[in-house]
Amino acid sequence: MLAQRLMWIVWPAFLVAGLLELVVFGLFDPEDMHWFGQQMTLSRQGVYTISFFVFWALTMVSSSLTLLLATKLNDIEVAS
Repeated sequence: MLAQRLMWIVWPAFLVAGLLELVVFGLFDPEDMHWFGQQMTLSRQGVYTISFFVFWALTMVSSSLTLLLATKLNDIEVAS
């Protein structure tokens, strides 16, 4: 059951992170980006990689909250 719930969180988050990566870097060039007013020293591939994992982590948090709320709501309905 834990593996199934984990896949409910990780797999959709992976797909959304990939889509976010395409959208964001379809609009913005990593070499034109600045961090606190400084030119970024990472390569394009480095920015793509770090951004993907940040997007993935954020969407995993979102999926986790959705699963948590759905589980709590289901527990409330069963108890009623």
